[in-house]
Amino acid sequence: MVAAFMTTSVQIWHYGLVARWWSEFMIGGEDVDYFCQAVAQSGAPVLDAGCGTGRLLLPFLRMGLDAEGSDASAEMLDWCQKAAHAEGLQTRLHAQAMHELELARRYQTILVCGAFGLGASREDDLEGLVRIRRHLEPGGTLILDHYPPKGTAKTKASAARRKQFFEHEWPEKGDRRRAGDGSELDLRVRLRDFDSKRRAATRETSIRHFVDGREVAEETHSIIINLYSKEEIETALDIAGFRNLRVTGELLSRPALPTDDRIVFYATA
Repeated sequence: MVAAFMTTSVQIWHYGLVARWWSEFMIGGEDVDYFCQAVAQSGAPVLDAGCGTGRLLLPFLRMGLDAEGSDASAEMLDWCQKAAHAEGLQTRLHAQAMHELELARRYQTILVCGAFGLGASREDDLEGLVRIRRHLEPGGTLILDHYPPKGTAKTKASAARRKQFFEHEWPEKGDRRRAGDGSELDLRVRLRDFDSKRRAATRETSIRHFVDGREVAEETHSIIINLYSKEEIETALDIAGFRNLRVTGELLSRPALPTDDRIVFYATA
């Protein structure tokens, strides 16, 4: 069930053909087992805040966890609901941005994966952490992942990701893939603007839809991404009232290092 509330206060690109792209191709990943274990250890009920089309939420449901999802894009949630129903999985989905989160339920675990700092102001990001803490049971856990802007590009994948993030021109060749119905989607991403004062980037995506080799639709969307250092997020979590903070690196149990491309924050309400 998708809640009726639809937020319009964020600038994200997760609509139309982009939402379909996420549903068709953003499936699985090397981090799925990690986050399944993390939320199982932390305990249910679980809220996947920024769940999108269900890349992590669906595996949580397959595990039998009492898990729900929220997202600023109702279209992403519609795709998530369709995928869940196709597998006979039941959950509740809430079309709310994190800084507008207002649910009747409280959770033992709230996961934010790939969704912090997207589409809103820095003040809204802080409010989002406040709202998340408010929706946790006493002693409940927030699990939040992050890609620090000054990490090193140690792998080909991370190097490509950073090149894509800072490239102003459209790439000559898009990422073209075949969808489940046989049509094709072609995705390109570029950096449209960078505000050094606000430390915010505006990225733009162009996605084209092909049927039998003929282009039938094209959409362009943009997203605002606020850039945060590890220390800035630690400060924000402290201001929001979280405690018992620990930060791990590279989906491992060890403490985060300055060279890590990806870190995960754990904090309790």
